Amino acid sequence: MALGGVSFLTDVATEMIYPLLPLFLSSVLGANASFIGAIEGAAESTASLLKLASGWWSDKVRKRKPLVMLGYGIATIARPFTAIAQSATQVLLIRLTDRVGKGIRTAPRDALLADSTDAETRGRAFGFHAAMDNAGAVLGPLIAFLLLRQFDFTLREVFWLAAIPGILAFIVLAVAVREVSHPKEAASSSTPHLSVSEKLGKRFWLYLGVVFLFTLGNSTDAFLLLRANQLGVAVALAPILWAFLNLIKAALGTWGGAMSDRLGRKPLIIAGWMIYALVYFGFAQASEQWHAWALFASYAVFYALTEGTEKAFVADLVPKERRGAAFGWFNLAIGLGALPASIIFGAIWDRSGSSTAFHFGATLALLAAIGMTLVAPGRSGAIRTGPVVAGDGR
Repeated sequence: MALGGVSFLTDVATEMIYPLLPLFLSSVLGANASFIGAIEGAAESTASLLKLASGWWSDKVRKRKPLVMLGYGIATIARPFTAIAQSATQVLLIRLTDRVGKGIRTAPRDALLADSTDAETRGRAFGFHAAMDNAGAVLGPLIAFLLLRQFDFTLREVFWLAAIPGILAFIVLAVAVREVSHPKEAASSSTPHLSVSEKLGKRFWLYLGVVFLFTLGNSTDAFLLLRANQLGVAVALAPILWAFLNLIKAALGTWGGAMSDRLGRKPLIIAGWMIYALVYFGFAQASEQWHAWALFASYAVFYALTEGTEKAFVADLVPKERRGAAFGWFNLAIGLGALPASIIFGAIWDRSGSSTAFHFGATLALLAAIGMTLVAPGRSGAIRTGPVVAGDGR
């Protein structure tokens, strides 16, 4: 619950800035689609490399919270400095610093959440955490919209005010989040090593490969906001559109995670990726402003089905004492795909138009959904009609 509160406040801070950032970069700083893609791709890849290292280290020292606090602290300090950026390159450096903080905190935080839950409720727990994330992503854009429209604040002033919920999030983390104690036998187990020879299991590595394929077509959501602007959604309405997306994500997130506890992780991931492909095909063909709103609503369903479920599946597939490393590898796969995904998407957009770029993303999502059918489900992710059996630690 406390981690959910931290994520809620952090997302309020982040989402006061994020839906405005691509428009700030393009209209104020003059960046093109390729450079916007490079910024977001580089930021996410940097974060993912650190997620691997921090996750492995949290397994080794058997402590999660100190790394979580360090990561949130770095991001809290760096994020508001977007307000004084005078070039797209400066925004890149700020985003990289912000994502360094995210990279340090994410894998230990996810492992801490997994350590705190049982297998039969793991999907619901990750779904609830994602829902709190998304609830913050509803409030943040709404605050930004009010500041811009009702109080006539500038974009830069809004970015400065984003520091307030970030500071509150760090206070909640320091005061309310507790480290989960680890059994002595787990602590005395062999020290994890940062290599592909880790005993995480063939199913885990196959799953990671499929996730990487999907990520290659999953470019930054900044392009969705740019596409919405092409379809007639005004700059001032971008935060409302973003809040609309996250409102649906927040409303459905816990439901989606709980459904994976009942029906299994694999069917929901496949269904979510299929919806993603349909949404991207839709963005390629869209021609009216209302199409953007409808597609954003559908896009939220993809998130609800997969956001918590994908992480719960990671915890299903690996032993408890290696969850930090497993979440690190999971996030590394996403990060390694994120940089080329956004760069390629932006390049296709600049050279061949937005429709071709969205067709590219949709096609890779379909291929990944097909590949996911080859991944055996974790024992905790199987359909249940009787007592729940915990993951076997392979």
